[in-house]
Amino acid sequence: MGIIEKIPCLDDLNQIWNSLPDARLVGGVVRDLLANKPIADIDLATSEPPEKVMETLKNKGISVIPTGLSHGTVTAVINHCPYEITTLRKDVVTDGRHAQVVWSNSWEEDAARRDFTINAMYCDKEGHIWDFHHGQADLKAGIIRFVGNAKERIQEDVLRILRFFRFYARYGKGKPDSEVITAIQSLNSLISNLSAERVWSELQKILMGPIADQIIGMMDQYDVLPELMPFGYNLSFFQKFVQIGAPPQAVLRLAGLVTASSQVVAKKLRLSRKQEKLLWGLQKDYEIDPLNTEIQKRQLRTKYDLELLIGKSWLLQTMPSHNKSQTWSLWRHSLMDMEQPIFPVMGQDLINIGIQPGPDIGKALKTIQEWWLHHGCYADQQECLKWFKSHRDKRIN
Repeated sequence: MGIIEKIPCLDDLNQIWNSLPDARLVGGVVRDLLANKPIADIDLATSEPPEKVMETLKNKGISVIPTGLSHGTVTAVINHCPYEITTLRKDVVTDGRHAQVVWSNSWEEDAARRDFTINAMYCDKEGHIWDFHHGQADLKAGIIRFVGNAKERIQEDVLRILRFFRFYARYGKGKPDSEVITAIQSLNSLISNLSAERVWSELQKILMGPIADQIIGMMDQYDVLPELMPFGYNLSFFQKFVQIGAPPQAVLRLAGLVTASSQVVAKKLRLSRKQEKLLWGLQKDYEIDPLNTEIQKRQLRTKYDLELLIGKSWLLQTMPSHNKSQTWSLWRHSLMDMEQPIFPVMGQDLINIGIQPGPDIGKALKTIQEWWLHHGCYADQQECLKWFKSHRDKRIN
C-alpha cells in the first residue's frame, strides 16, 4: 500500500487535488503517515495565494473559510471535516513570539521556515515525498532536530523549546541532540517572554503525552521547568504519580506537579475558570479513603463531582502511606459504577405540606438534606417528607 492509500479520507482530498493539483500534504500528516501513527489533522500547502485558493475551491462547490488570511491559511470543509491549506511562505521578521511572512513559490523556502526536520516534509498527490532536510532519516533514527541552526530557530519562536520536548516524547529515541540541548539551555530564560496562553497550550500536550514523567524530568534537567514554574513544583512526586498510572488529564497531572495554590498557578498559566476550579478542588482535602464504607462513598458521590473524586484518589495513592494500588483500584471502580444519588426534595414539596415560602424553605431543605446524607442518601422523597413532618416543629423552631 502506498503512503497516500493510508489516508482514510482520500476521496475528500482528491476533491482538493482536483482543484489544486500542485497542493501537497505537509507537516504532521506526512510525518505520521511515515511513522505509521494515527493521523490527527490534515494540512496542505500550495504555491497559490490564499485569495486564489478560496476562489478556486468555491468554483468547485467546496465550502471554504478564511481562517487565517494574514498567515496565508484558508480551511476547506468537506463532509464536515476541515482541511487547512496554507500558501508557501518565508519569514521576513521574527521577534521570538511572532513572525511576519510573505508569500513564496519556493517549496524549499517554505520548508526552511519550519521548526523540526520531521515536520518539514511534503507529499504530493502521487505519494512522492519531498524532504529537503533529511526528515525521513531523522524520523527513523528518533532524532528531533531543528531545521537549520537550533539557536536561530528558537530565537525566532521561543515556544519551540516546549515543542521540542513534546515531539521528543512521541518520536525521539536515545539521547537528545546535543546542539538542541545546548541551544535550549542558553535561551531558556526567554520563555518568560511568551504569552501564558501559548505556554499552557503546549504544556498541556506534554503533560498528557507519552512518557510525561521522563519528559518533565528532562525539562527540569535542562533548566526549562524552573522558568515555567517559578512558583514551585515537586518532580519526584509527579514522576511517581505518572508511573502508578494517573490518567493523562492535563489539570490532574498539573495538580500532581505544582506545589503552589490553584490561584497562583491559574494566574501564571492563565487557566480557564473551569480548569482553575478543578485544580482548586484537587488541592483540597476530603474524607477519601480506600476503606470508605458504602455509605461514605455514596455521600462523596452526592457531594462532589466524579472527575474530582477519581483525580483526588490518584493523588492520595501516590503518597507513601496510601499506595495500596489494588485497594484504590477497587475504590475507584465502585465509585464509577455507582449512580449519583440525587436529593429528592424540592422547595415546592415543602410548600405543598404547608411551609411558608421564604427563609424557612431553605432551612428546611438543609435540615432534610443533612438527614438524608447522614443515612446514606437512600431515602426517597416520601421518606424524607415523612421524617421531616415528624420532626417539623422541633427543627423549624
